[in-house]
Amino acid sequence: METRELRYFVAVAEELHFGRAAQRLGIAQPPLSRAIGALERRLGAPLLERGSRGVTLTGAGAVLLREARAALDAVEAAERRTRRAALTAAGHPAVVLAAKAGASGELLAKLLDAYAAEPGAVAVDVLLCGPGEQAGVLRDGRADVALLHRPFDDLAGFDTEDLHTEGQVAVLPAGHPLATRPHLSLAEVTALPDLPLPRWPRPDGTFPDGPGPKVRDHTQLTQLIALGRACAIVPESIRPNLHEGLVAVPVPDSPHVTTVIAWPPHSRSTAVAGLVRAATAL
Repeated sequence: METRELRYFVAVAEELHFGRAAQRLGIAQPPLSRAIGALERRLGAPLLERGSRGVTLTGAGAVLLREARAALDAVEAAERRTRRAALTAAGHPAVVLAAKAGASGELLAKLLDAYAAEPGAVAVDVLLCGPGEQAGVLRDGRADVALLHRPFDDLAGFDTEDLHTEGQVAVLPAGHPLATRPHLSLAEVTALPDLPLPRWPRPDGTFPDGPGPKVRDHTQLTQLIALGRACAIVPESIRPNLHEGLVAVPVPDSPHVTTVIAWPPHSRSTAVAGLVRAATAL
């Protein structure tokens, strides 16, 4: 199969409408329909059910959609990494490090300083991401290496080294009755009726159901907590970033969080190897 065919099929499978898919691809509808038909004949299986009310995926089509997305992501990742390799060969070396905005700030600063002191260190472009985004940008080639957090981030398919493990704290508005407690239980925090836990977006951009407010970054979260509209359970390293009006209370029975440095297993980048070496030596 050609990448062009996969792109055509993904567009139709996501739009579930040949006309909208053709418009998205910038082509006419008849050649798109012919291409999908030819793909089905070559695979020997119907991929789409066409009806008067639109298009639906068959079982085989659902499998191909999943595999096609992964294949196209891999192609795009290869293109991005190849372009960066070409820049390195042309005398403009750089490595992209992805990290979650507002997390592991002290560790990240130490890592960058330690790597900069290494012989042959290149420029490091830091890509700050929203919660849960680092693994995606590492997989699709926008980053060469990333700081991820177990158990929250998906580490599947990466090589990793553990860097730091820490407990978690509940962040509450100052003045809340529980803010003066020496510690809280996970059950106490999750049961607060006046301070619901926030809802973070899933990888597909949708939000889980629940009473808590929808948030996309830590700036939104801390403002909502300060306003008395939410609370949060976060790694204790967030303490230095808390502004006045917020209090952190330890939650000893919450899951510990391990920060890891992760990179694609096929990486041959000396810069990535240097960053990993510097991180594990901290």
